[in-house]
Amino acid sequence: MAMLASYFDSFISKMPSLSTSDHASVVSLNLFVALLCACIVLGHLLEENRWMNESITALLIGLATGVVILLISKGKSSHLLVFSEDLFFIYLLPPIIFNAGFQVKKKQFFRNFVTIMLFGAIGTVISCTVITLGVTQFFKKLDIGTFDLGDYLAIGAIFAATDSVCTLQVLNQDETPLLYSLVFGEGVVNDATSVVVFNAIQSFDLTHLNHEAAFHLLGNFLYLFLLSTLLGVATGLISAYVIKKLYFGRHSTDREVALMMLMAYLSYMLAELFDLSGILTVFFCGIVMSHYTWHNVTESSRITTKHTFATLSFLAETFIFLYVGMDALDIDKWRSVSDSPGTSVAVSSILIGLLMLGRAAFVFPLSFLSNLAKKNESEKINFKMQVVIWWAGLMRGAVSMALAYNKFTRAGHTDLRGNAIMITSTITVCPFSTVVFGMLTKPLIRHLLPHQKATTSMLSGDNNTPKSIQIPLLDQDSFIEFAGNHNVPRPDSIRGFLTRPTRTVHYYWRQFDDSFMRPVFGGRGFVPFVPGSPIERDPPDLSKA
Repeated sequence: MAMLASYFDSFISKMPSLSTSDHASVVSLNLFVALLCACIVLGHLLEENRWMNESITALLIGLATGVVILLISKGKSSHLLVFSEDLFFIYLLPPIIFNAGFQVKKKQFFRNFVTIMLFGAIGTVISCTVITLGVTQFFKKLDIGTFDLGDYLAIGAIFAATDSVCTLQVLNQDETPLLYSLVFGEGVVNDATSVVVFNAIQSFDLTHLNHEAAFHLLGNFLYLFLLSTLLGVATGLISAYVIKKLYFGRHSTDREVALMMLMAYLSYMLAELFDLSGILTVFFCGIVMSHYTWHNVTESSRITTKHTFATLSFLAETFIFLYVGMDALDIDKWRSVSDSPGTSVAVSSILIGLLMLGRAAFVFPLSFLSNLAKKNESEKINFKMQVVIWWAGLMRGAVSMALAYNKFTRAGHTDLRGNAIMITSTITVCPFSTVVFGMLTKPLIRHLLPHQKATTSMLSGDNNTPKSIQIPLLDQDSFIEFAGNHNVPRPDSIRGFLTRPTRTVHYYWRQFDDSFMRPVFGGRGFVPFVPGSPIERDPPDLSKA
Protein backbone atom coordinates (compact mmCIF):
# COMPACT_ATOMS: atom_id res chain seq x y z
CA MET A 1 0.00 0.00 0.00
CA ALA A 2 2.84 2.37 0.82
CA MET A 3 4.50 1.64 -2.51
CA LEU A 4 1.21 2.31 -4.34
CA ALA A 5 0.83 5.57 -2.45
CA SER A 6 4.33 6.65 -3.50
CA TYR A 7 3.47 5.88 -7.12
CA PHE A 8 0.38 8.06 -6.89
CA ASP A 9 2.28 10.91 -5.19
CA SER A 10 4.82 10.83 -8.01
CA PHE A 11 2.09 10.72 -10.63
CA ILE A 12 -0.03 13.49 -9.11
CA SER A 13 2.94 15.85 -8.94
CA LYS A 14 3.50 15.43 -12.68
CA MET A 15 -0.11 14.95 -13.80
CA PRO A 16 -0.42 17.97 -16.17
CA SER A 17 1.99 16.35 -18.62
CA LEU A 18 0.31 13.09 -19.56
CA SER A 19 2.47 12.66 -22.65
CA THR A 20 5.70 12.30 -20.68
CA SER A 21 6.93 8.72 -20.74
CA ASP A 22 7.89 8.52 -17.08
CA HIS A 23 7.29 5.70 -14.65
CA ALA A 24 4.21 7.30 -13.08
CA SER A 25 2.46 7.50 -16.47
CA VAL A 26 3.17 3.84 -17.13
CA VAL A 27 1.75 2.93 -13.71
CA SER A 28 -1.38 4.99 -14.32
CA LEU A 29 -1.99 3.41 -17.72
CA ASN A 30 -1.52 -0.08 -16.28
CA LEU A 31 -4.04 0.66 -13.54
CA PHE A 32 -6.53 2.05 -16.04
CA VAL A 33 -6.24 -1.04 -18.25
CA ALA A 34 -6.70 -3.22 -15.16
CA LEU A 35 -9.86 -1.26 -14.33
CA LEU A 36 -11.17 -1.82 -17.86
CA CYS A 37 -10.63 -5.55 -17.36
CA ALA A 38 -12.50 -5.36 -14.03
CA CYS A 39 -15.40 -3.58 -15.74
CA ILE A 40 -15.63 -6.35 -18.34
CA VAL A 41 -15.55 -9.14 -15.74
CA LEU A 42 -18.08 -7.52 -13.39
CA GLY A 43 -20.32 -6.54 -16.28
CA HIS A 44 -20.40 -10.18 -17.33
CA LEU A 45 -21.19 -11.38 -13.81
CA LEU A 46 -24.02 -8.84 -13.49
CA GLU A 47 -25.44 -9.56 -16.96
CA GLU A 48 -28.73 -10.90 -15.63
CA ASN A 49 -29.12 -8.37 -12.83
CA ARG A 50 -32.34 -6.38 -13.25
CA TRP A 51 -30.82 -3.17 -11.88
CA MET A 52 -27.32 -3.10 -13.35
CA ASN A 53 -25.73 -2.95 -16.78
CA GLU A 54 -22.16 -2.50 -18.01
CA SER A 55 -22.39 1.29 -18.28
CA ILE A 56 -23.54 1.68 -14.67
CA THR A 57 -20.96 -0.88 -13.55
CA ALA A 58 -18.12 1.07 -15.21
CA LEU A 59 -19.45 4.32 -13.73
CA LEU A 60 -19.59 2.93 -10.20
CA ILE A 61 -16.12 1.40 -10.54
CA GLY A 62 -14.89 4.81 -11.67
CA LEU A 63 -16.48 6.45 -8.62
CA ALA A 64 -14.94 3.87 -6.26
CA THR A 65 -11.55 4.29 -7.92
CA GLY A 66 -11.84 8.05 -7.58
CA VAL A 67 -12.46 7.71 -3.84
CA VAL A 68 -9.41 5.45 -3.44
CA ILE A 69 -7.18 7.82 -5.41
CA LEU A 70 -8.44 10.78 -3.34
CA LEU A 71 -7.51 8.97 -0.14
CA ILE A 72 -4.10 7.85 -1.39
CA SER A 73 -3.20 11.24 -2.88
CA LYS A 74 -4.52 13.02 0.24
CA GLY A 75 -7.17 14.96 -1.69
CA LYS A 76 -4.96 16.11 -4.56
CA SER A 77 -6.73 14.31 -7.43
CA SER A 78 -9.29 11.62 -8.23
CA HIS A 79 -8.29 10.33 -11.67
CA LEU A 80 -5.50 8.57 -13.45
CA LEU A 81 -5.75 10.44 -16.74
CA VAL A 82 -6.29 14.11 -17.58
CA PHE A 83 -9.53 14.61 -19.50
CA SER A 84 -9.36 16.09 -22.98
CA GLU A 85 -12.34 16.73 -25.25
CA ASP A 86 -10.01 15.99 -28.17
CA LEU A 87 -9.43 12.50 -26.75
CA PHE A 88 -13.18 11.97 -26.67
CA PHE A 89 -14.15 13.47 -30.04
CA ILE A 90 -11.18 12.21 -32.07
CA TYR A 91 -10.46 8.76 -30.61
CA LEU A 92 -13.38 7.48 -28.52
CA LEU A 93 -16.54 8.71 -30.23
CA PRO A 94 -15.85 7.60 -33.86
CA PRO A 95 -15.73 3.82 -33.20
CA ILE A 96 -18.92 4.01 -31.11
CA ILE A 97 -20.94 5.84 -33.75
CA PHE A 98 -19.49 3.91 -36.70
CA ASN A 99 -20.31 0.57 -35.10
CA ALA A 100 -23.82 1.84 -34.42
CA GLY A 101 -24.30 2.46 -38.14
CA PHE A 102 -22.45 -0.72 -39.13
CA GLN A 103 -24.62 -2.97 -36.94
CA VAL A 104 -27.95 -1.17 -37.38
CA LYS A 105 -30.93 -3.11 -38.66
CA LYS A 106 -31.34 -1.02 -41.78
CA LYS A 107 -34.80 -2.30 -42.64
CA GLN A 108 -36.20 -1.27 -39.25
CA PHE A 109 -34.20 1.96 -39.21
CA PHE A 110 -35.35 3.24 -42.58
CA ARG A 111 -38.91 1.98 -42.14
CA ASN A 112 -39.13 4.31 -39.11
CA PHE A 113 -36.84 6.96 -40.62
CA VAL A 114 -39.41 9.77 -40.53
CA THR A 115 -40.24 9.15 -36.86
CA ILE A 116 -36.55 8.85 -35.98
CA MET A 117 -35.79 12.17 -37.69
CA LEU A 118 -38.76 13.77 -35.91
CA PHE A 119 -37.43 12.66 -32.53
CA GLY A 120 -33.72 13.04 -33.25
CA ALA A 121 -33.67 16.36 -35.13
CA ILE A 122 -36.86 18.33 -34.41
CA GLY A 123 -37.21 16.85 -30.93
CA THR A 124 -33.65 17.83 -30.01
CA VAL A 125 -34.29 21.40 -31.14
CA ILE A 126 -37.48 21.52 -29.05
CA SER A 127 -35.66 20.12 -26.01
CA CYS A 128 -32.80 22.59 -26.51
CA THR A 129 -35.30 25.46 -26.67
CA VAL A 130 -37.13 24.39 -23.50
CA ILE A 131 -33.87 23.99 -21.56
CA THR A 132 -32.54 27.33 -22.84
CA LEU A 133 -35.70 29.21 -21.83
CA GLY A 134 -35.69 27.51 -18.43
CA VAL A 135 -32.06 28.23 -17.54
CA THR A 136 -32.44 31.81 -18.75
CA GLN A 137 -35.22 32.37 -16.21
CA PHE A 138 -33.82 30.42 -13.26
CA PHE A 139 -30.09 31.11 -13.48
CA LYS A 140 -30.56 34.87 -13.39
CA LYS A 141 -32.24 34.50 -9.98
CA LEU A 142 -29.45 32.31 -8.57
CA ASP A 143 -26.63 34.77 -9.27
CA ILE A 144 -24.15 32.15 -10.44
CA GLY A 145 -22.28 34.35 -12.91
CA THR A 146 -22.62 36.44 -16.03
CA PHE A 147 -23.94 34.43 -18.97
CA ASP A 148 -24.96 35.80 -22.36
CA LEU A 149 -27.43 34.41 -24.90
CA GLY A 150 -24.75 32.23 -26.49
CA ASP A 151 -23.99 30.63 -23.12
CA TYR A 152 -27.65 29.84 -22.45
CA LEU A 153 -28.10 28.36 -25.93
CA ALA A 154 -24.95 26.30 -25.44
CA ILE A 155 -26.31 24.96 -22.14
CA GLY A 156 -29.49 23.96 -23.97
CA ALA A 157 -27.49 22.09 -26.61
CA ILE A 158 -25.27 20.44 -23.98
CA PHE A 159 -28.15 18.98 -21.97
CA ALA A 160 -30.28 18.13 -24.99
CA ALA A 161 -27.71 15.45 -25.92
CA THR A 162 -29.01 12.08 -24.72
CA ASP A 163 -26.91 9.03 -23.93
CA SER A 164 -28.49 6.04 -25.64
CA VAL A 165 -25.54 3.70 -24.95
CA CYS A 166 -26.77 2.83 -21.47
CA THR A 167 -30.36 2.33 -22.63
CA LEU A 168 -29.49 0.13 -25.59
CA GLN A 169 -27.75 -2.29 -23.23
CA VAL A 170 -31.06 -3.09 -21.54
CA LEU A 171 -33.27 -3.03 -24.67
CA ASN A 172 -33.55 -6.19 -26.74
CA GLN A 173 -34.06 -5.71 -30.45
CA ASP A 174 -35.38 -9.27 -30.74
CA GLU A 175 -38.19 -8.64 -28.24
CA THR A 176 -38.99 -4.99 -29.06
CA PRO A 177 -37.66 -4.25 -32.57
CA LEU A 178 -39.74 -1.09 -33.06
CA LEU A 179 -38.81 0.38 -29.69
CA TYR A 180 -35.14 -0.52 -30.13
CA SER A 181 -35.08 1.04 -33.60
CA LEU A 182 -36.67 4.28 -32.38
CA VAL A 183 -34.46 4.68 -29.30
CA PHE A 184 -31.31 3.71 -31.17
CA GLY A 185 -31.98 5.91 -34.20
CA GLU A 186 -33.08 8.86 -32.11
CA GLY A 187 -29.98 8.57 -29.90
CA VAL A 188 -27.57 8.75 -32.83
CA VAL A 189 -29.40 11.55 -34.65
CA ASN A 190 -29.85 13.38 -31.33
CA ASP A 191 -26.11 13.33 -30.61
CA ALA A 192 -25.34 14.55 -34.10
CA THR A 193 -27.98 17.28 -33.90
CA SER A 194 -26.76 18.44 -30.49
CA VAL A 195 -23.17 18.72 -31.71
CA VAL A 196 -24.24 20.49 -34.92
CA VAL A 197 -26.40 22.97 -32.97
CA PHE A 198 -23.61 23.52 -30.44
CA ASN A 199 -21.05 24.20 -33.19
CA ALA A 200 -23.48 26.47 -35.04
CA ILE A 201 -24.05 28.50 -31.86
CA GLN A 202 -20.32 28.72 -31.19
CA SER A 203 -19.55 30.03 -34.67
CA PHE A 204 -22.53 32.38 -35.00
CA ASP A 205 -22.73 36.03 -33.97
CA LEU A 206 -25.68 36.22 -31.56
CA THR A 207 -25.26 39.88 -30.64
CA HIS A 208 -27.59 41.00 -33.43
CA LEU A 209 -30.24 38.29 -33.40
CA ASN A 210 -33.24 38.91 -35.67
CA HIS A 211 -35.52 36.99 -38.04
CA GLU A 212 -32.94 37.04 -40.81
CA ALA A 213 -30.21 35.78 -38.50
CA ALA A 214 -32.52 33.03 -37.19
CA PHE A 215 -33.19 31.80 -40.74
CA HIS A 216 -29.48 31.96 -41.46
CA LEU A 217 -28.80 29.83 -38.38
CA LEU A 218 -31.44 27.32 -39.52
CA GLY A 219 -29.95 27.23 -43.02
CA ASN A 220 -26.49 26.66 -41.58
CA PHE A 221 -27.85 23.78 -39.50
CA LEU A 222 -29.53 22.11 -42.52
CA TYR A 223 -26.40 22.64 -44.60
CA LEU A 224 -24.22 20.90 -42.02
CA PHE A 225 -26.76 18.11 -41.58
CA LEU A 226 -27.16 17.29 -45.28
CA LEU A 227 -23.53 17.74 -46.27
CA SER A 228 -22.34 15.57 -43.38
CA THR A 229 -24.70 12.80 -44.46
CA LEU A 230 -23.62 13.00 -48.10
CA LEU A 231 -19.93 12.88 -47.12
CA GLY A 232 -20.49 9.70 -45.11
CA VAL A 233 -22.41 8.05 -47.96
CA ALA A 234 -19.76 9.06 -50.51
CA THR A 235 -16.89 7.71 -48.39
CA GLY A 236 -18.69 4.41 -47.88
CA LEU A 237 -19.40 4.04 -51.61
CA ILE A 238 -15.77 4.82 -52.50
CA SER A 239 -14.54 2.11 -50.13
CA ALA A 240 -17.01 -0.37 -51.63
CA TYR A 241 -15.99 0.43 -55.21
CA VAL A 242 -12.25 0.27 -54.50
CA ILE A 243 -12.44 -3.06 -52.65
CA LYS A 244 -14.76 -4.54 -55.30
CA LYS A 245 -12.55 -3.56 -58.25
CA LEU A 246 -9.09 -4.24 -56.85
CA TYR A 247 -9.75 -7.72 -55.35
CA PHE A 248 -7.62 -7.29 -52.23
CA GLY A 249 -8.63 -10.76 -51.07
CA ARG A 250 -6.39 -12.37 -53.69
CA HIS A 251 -3.32 -11.50 -51.62
CA SER A 252 -4.28 -10.59 -48.05
CA THR A 253 -7.41 -10.18 -46.02
CA ASP A 254 -5.42 -7.84 -43.77
CA ARG A 255 -5.49 -5.21 -46.51
CA GLU A 256 -9.27 -5.43 -46.75
CA VAL A 257 -9.76 -5.03 -43.01
CA ALA A 258 -7.21 -2.22 -42.77
CA LEU A 259 -8.77 -0.31 -45.68
CA MET A 260 -12.27 -0.56 -44.20
CA MET A 261 -11.08 0.69 -40.82
CA LEU A 262 -9.04 3.54 -42.29
CA MET A 263 -11.80 4.66 -44.67
CA ALA A 264 -14.27 4.70 -41.80
CA TYR A 265 -11.96 6.86 -39.70
CA LEU A 266 -11.11 9.02 -42.72
CA SER A 267 -14.79 9.90 -43.16
CA TYR A 268 -14.92 11.22 -39.60
CA MET A 269 -11.70 13.21 -39.89
CA LEU A 270 -12.76 14.70 -43.24
CA ALA A 271 -15.97 15.91 -41.63
CA GLU A 272 -14.00 17.52 -38.81
CA LEU A 273 -11.60 19.05 -41.34
CA PHE A 274 -14.47 20.72 -43.21
CA ASP A 275 -16.28 21.74 -39.99
CA LEU A 276 -19.13 19.27 -40.54
CA SER A 277 -20.73 16.78 -38.16
CA GLY A 278 -18.36 13.85 -37.82
CA ILE A 279 -21.02 11.89 -35.94
CA LEU A 280 -23.49 11.97 -38.82
CA THR A 281 -20.78 11.33 -41.39
CA VAL A 282 -19.29 8.26 -39.74
CA PHE A 283 -22.77 6.90 -38.89
CA PHE A 284 -23.96 6.91 -42.50
CA CYS A 285 -20.55 5.68 -43.63
CA GLY A 286 -21.13 2.67 -41.37
CA ILE A 287 -24.57 2.05 -42.89
CA VAL A 288 -23.24 2.19 -46.46
CA MET A 289 -20.23 0.00 -45.62
CA SER A 290 -22.44 -2.66 -44.05
CA HIS A 291 -24.71 -2.65 -47.12
CA TYR A 292 -22.04 -2.71 -49.84
CA THR A 293 -18.40 -2.89 -48.70
CA TRP A 294 -18.87 -5.67 -46.15
CA HIS A 295 -20.21 -8.03 -48.83
CA ASN A 296 -17.25 -7.35 -51.15
CA VAL A 297 -14.59 -8.74 -48.81
CA THR A 298 -13.73 -12.36 -48.12
CA GLU A 299 -15.52 -14.42 -45.52
CA SER A 300 -12.69 -14.21 -43.00
CA SER A 301 -12.59 -10.43 -43.41
CA ARG A 302 -16.31 -10.19 -42.71
CA ILE A 303 -15.94 -12.04 -39.44
CA THR A 304 -12.89 -9.98 -38.50
CA THR A 305 -14.42 -6.59 -39.27
CA LYS A 306 -17.69 -7.38 -37.51
CA HIS A 307 -15.97 -8.29 -34.25
CA THR A 308 -13.24 -5.66 -34.54
CA PHE A 309 -15.68 -2.77 -34.87
CA ALA A 310 -17.87 -4.13 -32.07
CA THR A 311 -14.87 -4.61 -29.76
CA LEU A 312 -13.48 -1.10 -30.37
CA SER A 313 -16.92 0.39 -29.71
CA PHE A 314 -17.35 -1.60 -26.50
CA LEU A 315 -13.93 -0.59 -25.16
CA ALA A 316 -14.53 3.08 -25.99
CA GLU A 317 -17.91 3.06 -24.20
CA THR A 318 -16.42 1.39 -21.12
CA PHE A 319 -13.49 3.82 -21.11
CA ILE A 320 -15.84 6.81 -21.20
CA PHE A 321 -18.09 5.67 -18.35
CA LEU A 322 -15.08 4.67 -16.25
CA TYR A 323 -13.52 8.09 -16.66
CA VAL A 324 -16.78 9.97 -16.04
CA GLY A 325 -17.05 8.15 -12.71
CA MET A 326 -13.57 9.24 -11.66
CA ASP A 327 -14.03 12.78 -12.97
CA ALA A 328 -17.14 13.22 -10.86
CA LEU A 329 -14.85 13.47 -7.80
CA ASP A 330 -12.36 15.96 -9.26
CA ILE A 331 -11.42 17.98 -6.17
CA ASP A 332 -10.22 21.02 -8.16
CA LYS A 333 -13.61 21.60 -9.73
CA TRP A 334 -15.50 21.13 -6.47
CA ARG A 335 -13.11 23.43 -4.61
CA SER A 336 -14.23 26.32 -6.87
CA VAL A 337 -17.83 25.99 -5.66
CA SER A 338 -17.15 24.90 -2.08
CA ASP A 339 -18.34 28.26 -0.75
CA SER A 340 -21.85 27.75 -2.20
CA PRO A 341 -22.78 24.05 -2.27
CA GLY A 342 -26.47 24.90 -2.10
CA THR A 343 -26.24 26.85 -5.35
CA SER A 344 -24.55 23.95 -7.10
CA VAL A 345 -27.24 21.54 -5.90
CA ALA A 346 -29.95 23.97 -7.01
CA VAL A 347 -28.43 24.30 -10.48
CA SER A 348 -28.16 20.52 -10.86
CA SER A 349 -31.77 20.03 -9.72
CA ILE A 350 -33.02 22.68 -12.13
CA LEU A 351 -31.14 21.07 -15.02
CA ILE A 352 -32.54 17.61 -14.24
CA GLY A 353 -36.06 19.02 -14.05
CA LEU A 354 -35.64 20.93 -17.32
CA LEU A 355 -34.24 17.98 -19.24
CA MET A 356 -37.21 15.88 -18.08
CA LEU A 357 -39.61 18.63 -19.15
CA GLY A 358 -37.78 19.27 -22.40
CA ARG A 359 -37.92 15.61 -23.36
CA ALA A 360 -41.61 15.30 -22.51
CA ALA A 361 -42.28 18.42 -24.61
CA PHE A 362 -41.46 16.55 -27.81
CA VAL A 363 -41.79 12.80 -27.18
CA PHE A 364 -45.54 12.76 -26.57
CA PRO A 365 -46.63 15.42 -29.14
CA LEU A 366 -44.37 14.04 -31.88
CA SER A 367 -45.49 10.48 -31.13
CA PHE A 368 -49.08 11.65 -31.59
CA LEU A 369 -48.20 13.21 -34.96
CA SER A 370 -46.31 10.09 -36.02
CA ASN A 371 -49.27 7.87 -35.13
CA LEU A 372 -51.61 9.97 -37.26
CA ALA A 373 -49.63 9.04 -40.36
CA LYS A 374 -49.73 5.30 -39.64
CA LYS A 375 -52.72 3.10 -40.36
CA ASN A 376 -51.31 -0.18 -39.11
CA GLU A 377 -51.73 -0.52 -35.35
CA SER A 378 -48.52 -2.56 -35.01
CA GLU A 379 -46.53 0.42 -36.30
CA LYS A 380 -48.03 2.96 -33.92
CA ILE A 381 -46.24 4.08 -30.78
CA ASN A 382 -48.56 3.30 -27.89
CA PHE A 383 -48.49 5.25 -24.63
CA LYS A 384 -46.39 2.68 -22.77
CA MET A 385 -43.75 2.81 -25.47
CA GLN A 386 -43.84 6.61 -25.34
CA VAL A 387 -43.13 6.49 -21.61
CA VAL A 388 -40.17 4.15 -22.19
CA ILE A 389 -38.81 6.40 -24.98
CA TRP A 390 -39.17 9.45 -22.73
CA TRP A 391 -37.47 7.73 -19.80
CA ALA A 392 -34.73 6.16 -21.94
CA GLY A 393 -33.61 9.55 -23.20
CA LEU A 394 -33.22 11.14 -19.76
CA MET A 395 -29.69 9.82 -19.30
CA ARG A 396 -26.84 12.21 -20.02
CA GLY A 397 -23.29 11.03 -20.64
CA ALA A 398 -20.06 11.56 -22.47
CA VAL A 399 -21.33 13.90 -25.21
CA SER A 400 -22.74 16.33 -22.64
CA MET A 401 -19.51 16.12 -20.63
CA ALA A 402 -17.34 16.79 -23.67
CA LEU A 403 -19.45 19.73 -24.85
CA ALA A 404 -19.47 21.24 -21.35
CA TYR A 405 -15.67 20.97 -21.11
CA ASN A 406 -15.38 22.50 -24.58
CA LYS A 407 -17.55 25.47 -23.61
CA PHE A 408 -16.69 26.20 -19.98
CA THR A 409 -13.05 25.13 -19.51
CA ARG A 410 -9.61 25.54 -20.96
CA ALA A 411 -7.37 22.46 -20.79
CA GLY A 412 -9.80 20.90 -18.33
CA HIS A 413 -9.64 23.75 -15.81
CA THR A 414 -11.59 26.92 -15.11
CA ASP A 415 -11.10 29.88 -12.81
CA LEU A 416 -14.50 31.56 -13.27
CA ARG A 417 -17.09 30.72 -10.65
CA GLY A 418 -20.01 30.52 -13.10
CA ASN A 419 -18.10 28.21 -15.42
CA ALA A 420 -17.00 26.05 -12.48
CA ILE A 421 -20.62 25.70 -11.34
CA MET A 422 -21.65 24.60 -14.82
CA ILE A 423 -18.88 22.00 -14.92
CA THR A 424 -19.70 20.59 -11.48
CA SER A 425 -23.40 20.59 -12.33
CA THR A 426 -22.71 18.66 -15.52
CA ILE A 427 -20.56 16.23 -13.55
CA THR A 428 -23.47 15.80 -11.12
CA VAL A 429 -26.23 15.44 -13.71
CA CYS A 430 -24.43 12.88 -15.90
CA PRO A 431 -23.62 10.23 -13.26
CA PHE A 432 -26.89 10.85 -11.39
CA SER A 433 -29.03 10.44 -14.52
CA THR A 434 -27.04 7.41 -15.69
CA VAL A 435 -27.23 5.60 -12.37
CA VAL A 436 -30.76 6.53 -11.26
CA PHE A 437 -32.57 6.53 -14.61
CA GLY A 438 -30.38 3.72 -15.96
CA MET A 439 -30.99 1.39 -13.01
CA LEU A 440 -34.75 1.88 -13.27
CA THR A 441 -34.93 1.46 -17.06
CA LYS A 442 -34.86 -2.35 -17.12
CA PRO A 443 -37.56 -2.76 -14.40
CA LEU A 444 -39.67 -0.11 -16.17
CA ILE A 445 -39.44 -1.95 -19.49
CA ARG A 446 -40.28 -5.27 -17.85
CA HIS A 447 -43.29 -3.70 -16.15
CA LEU A 448 -44.68 -1.78 -19.13
CA LEU A 449 -43.60 -4.13 -21.92
CA PRO A 450 -43.53 -7.70 -20.58
CA HIS A 451 -41.74 -10.12 -22.88
CA GLN A 452 -44.00 -12.07 -25.19
CA LYS A 453 -42.53 -14.80 -27.34
CA ALA A 454 -42.85 -13.86 -30.96
CA THR A 455 -45.08 -16.15 -33.02
CA THR A 456 -43.39 -15.06 -36.21
CA SER A 457 -39.93 -16.45 -35.50
CA MET A 458 -39.91 -17.92 -39.03
CA LEU A 459 -39.56 -14.44 -40.44
CA SER A 460 -36.03 -13.25 -40.97
CA GLY A 461 -34.59 -9.88 -40.10
CA ASP A 462 -32.38 -7.69 -42.19
CA ASN A 463 -30.07 -10.19 -43.84
CA ASN A 464 -27.85 -7.40 -45.11
CA THR A 465 -26.79 -6.43 -41.61
CA PRO A 466 -23.42 -7.79 -40.42
CA LYS A 467 -24.83 -8.64 -37.01
CA SER A 468 -26.68 -11.57 -38.57
CA ILE A 469 -29.38 -11.64 -35.91
CA GLN A 470 -32.79 -12.84 -37.03
CA ILE A 471 -35.55 -10.59 -35.69
CA PRO A 472 -39.29 -10.83 -36.03
CA LEU A 473 -40.85 -8.16 -38.21
CA LEU A 474 -44.12 -7.32 -36.58
CA ASP A 475 -46.00 -5.40 -39.23
CA GLN A 476 -48.01 -6.57 -42.21
CA ASP A 477 -45.77 -4.80 -44.70
CA SER A 478 -42.85 -6.89 -43.51
CA PHE A 479 -44.83 -10.09 -44.08
CA ILE A 480 -45.78 -8.99 -47.57
CA GLU A 481 -42.18 -8.22 -48.44
CA PHE A 482 -41.03 -11.53 -46.92
CA ALA A 483 -43.66 -13.39 -48.89
CA GLY A 484 -42.62 -11.65 -52.08
CA ASN A 485 -39.01 -12.71 -51.60
CA HIS A 486 -39.81 -16.33 -50.77
CA ASN A 487 -42.65 -17.15 -53.20
CA VAL A 488 -45.08 -17.51 -50.33
CA PRO A 489 -48.69 -16.71 -51.26
CA ARG A 490 -49.63 -13.22 -50.20
CA PRO A 491 -52.65 -12.71 -47.95
CA ASP A 492 -55.87 -12.25 -49.88
CA SER A 493 -57.26 -9.74 -47.42
CA ILE A 494 -58.80 -6.86 -49.37
CA ARG A 495 -58.40 -4.60 -46.36
CA GLY A 496 -54.72 -5.51 -46.26
CA PHE A 497 -54.19 -4.44 -49.83
CA LEU A 498 -56.12 -1.20 -49.34
CA THR A 499 -54.46 -0.10 -46.10
CA ARG A 500 -50.96 -1.37 -46.83
CA PRO A 501 -49.95 -1.16 -50.52
CA THR A 502 -47.23 -3.59 -51.49
CA ARG A 503 -45.29 -1.13 -53.65
CA THR A 504 -43.78 1.03 -50.96
CA VAL A 505 -40.77 3.35 -51.05
CA HIS A 506 -38.68 0.43 -49.87
CA TYR A 507 -39.85 -1.60 -52.89
CA TYR A 508 -38.74 1.05 -55.37
CA TRP A 509 -35.44 1.50 -53.55
CA ARG A 510 -34.78 -2.24 -53.82
CA GLN A 511 -35.45 -2.08 -57.54
CA PHE A 512 -32.98 0.80 -57.97
CA ASP A 513 -30.47 -0.86 -55.66
CA ASP A 514 -30.56 -4.15 -57.55
CA SER A 515 -30.47 -2.64 -61.03
CA PHE A 516 -27.79 0.02 -60.53
CA MET A 517 -26.16 0.37 -57.09
CA ARG A 518 -25.17 -3.24 -56.39
CA PRO A 519 -23.78 -3.98 -59.86
CA VAL A 520 -21.50 -0.93 -59.48
CA PHE A 521 -20.61 -1.00 -55.78
CA GLY A 522 -21.13 -4.66 -54.94
CA GLY A 523 -23.17 -6.13 -52.14
CA ARG A 524 -25.17 -9.26 -51.44
CA GLY A 525 -25.38 -11.29 -54.62
CA PHE A 526 -22.83 -9.14 -56.47
CA VAL A 527 -19.59 -10.24 -54.81
CA PRO A 528 -16.76 -10.59 -57.36
CA PHE A 529 -14.99 -13.93 -57.68
CA VAL A 530 -11.59 -13.76 -56.02
CA PRO A 531 -9.22 -16.56 -57.08
CA GLY A 532 -7.81 -18.36 -54.09
CA SER A 533 -10.21 -16.84 -51.59
CA PRO A 534 -12.07 -18.94 -49.01
CA ILE A 535 -15.31 -20.51 -50.17
CA GLU A 536 -18.16 -18.15 -49.39
CA ARG A 537 -20.98 -19.66 -47.40
CA ASP A 538 -23.45 -16.78 -47.49
CA PRO A 539 -27.18 -17.29 -47.85
CA PRO A 540 -28.49 -17.02 -51.42
CA ASP A 541 -29.45 -13.62 -52.74
CA LEU A 542 -33.13 -13.39 -51.81
CA SER A 543 -33.65 -10.08 -53.60
CA LYS A 544 -33.60 -11.89 -56.96
CA ALA A 545 -36.19 -14.44 -55.95
